[in-house]
Amino acid sequence: MIPDRLESNLRQGFRESLLPKLGLVLLASILIMAIFAPVLATHNPTRTGYLDENGNSYPPLGTSYTTEIGQDGEFVEVEVESTSDHLLGTNDIGQDVFSRLVYGARTSMLVGLLGTGLAVLIGVPFGLVSGYYGGRVDDVMMRIADTMLAFPSLVLALALIGVFGSAGFGIPDPLTRFGLIDGMPESTTLPGTVTVVVALVTWVWFARVARGEAMSVRNEEYVTAARSMGASNWTILFKHVLPNSLTPVIVLATIQVAAVILLESSLSFLGFSGTTLSWGYDISRGQGYQRTSWWISMVPGLGIVFAVIAVNLLGDWLRDALDPNIEGEGGGA
Repeated sequence: MIPDRLESNLRQGFRESLLPKLGLVLLASILIMAIFAPVLATHNPTRTGYLDENGNSYPPLGTSYTTEIGQDGEFVEVEVESTSDHLLGTNDIGQDVFSRLVYGARTSMLVGLLGTGLAVLIGVPFGLVSGYYGGRVDDVMMRIADTMLAFPSLVLALALIGVFGSAGFGIPDPLTRFGLIDGMPESTTLPGTVTVVVALVTWVWFARVARGEAMSVRNEEYVTAARSMGASNWTILFKHVLPNSLTPVIVLATIQVAAVILLESSLSFLGFSGTTLSWGYDISRGQGYQRTSWWISMVPGLGIVFAVIAVNLLGDWLRDALDPNIEGEGGGA
């Protein structure tokens, strides 16, 4: 159960501020997009050829643009109008931008949540052991952590992907697999290597936070009492130290999801994701069309912005409610 004081802080913070409400609405919208992508998508996001008769991509609904085409041996200007079939237009090879937006949300949220969860599983036990035992154990383990921190996150991620390669594996989509939705991809490609790599890059932040909490509670009376009753170190660690060290870990994990989304988008932009249904990949695809087809890169870019803002707003709300003394973490991205 949630302690009464914590529940009161959460309710008060949510009630008095507009920001957590905005963050919750944004994050809920993105999660709904990700979960129900086959339902919300208007076209198969991987299908190409949605172009006008001159081979031009459609602009977003309500807009138009002027381009030049070859006609009778010379270039003439033509105006390309939008169509209601493609709400946010199409990209340079005729893929529906709105459909790729909702499917891209799946990739970003999957990598953000799974990558952060894996980083927690690696970093928290590492930090707890380091902080609880102290001495030479702490010195050695923290030097390992410091070595990881010596490398910029993106550079380290690229080096690890260079070693392990970019691999993805398909997760079956029940909505399409069981015939509830037709014409959509039957599976979602999870960038497996990227998910593991972002965890290997970011676990050290959780280790440092967990270490600090373990050092602060290892000499508390309830820990001393458990030790005097014959409890083993591992029992003390995971029954007494861990539960009392979770507050900053929860806050950091929430904020870290945003950092992981940014890191995944950066890797996708550079072509190392392992899937083409990614916001970063779509931004990369549209960078050569900024002056004419600006929506190709702007739409997924806004998706990243809103996702990061949503997670950070909720992270700030949790931080203030769980422990107002916790400073915001940079997250290592």
